[in-house]
Amino acid sequence: MNTSISIRIDQTLYEQARSEALVEHRTIAGQIEYWARVGRVALDNPDLPVSFIAESLASMAEPRSEATDFVPRSAADELRG
Repeated sequence: MNTSISIRIDQTLYEQARSEALVEHRTIAGQIEYWARVGRVALDNPDLPVSFIAESLASMAEPRSEATDFVPRSAADELRG
């Protein structure tokens, strides 16, 4: 069930979310939800870099039909000869 509620947030945070949402092709709410997910995972995993967390969440959101097999760099070098 997907419900929505209204919350009050700082105007500066709203403007930052609006700006970033345009770049990332998200709604403002979607941008704030994304930041919340990244923040939650970062708090739960303080040893991981935030960039790794963000890239991992993006990867997990991609459709499996568009996934490509992982090829280690050393194996890719061998295939190129």
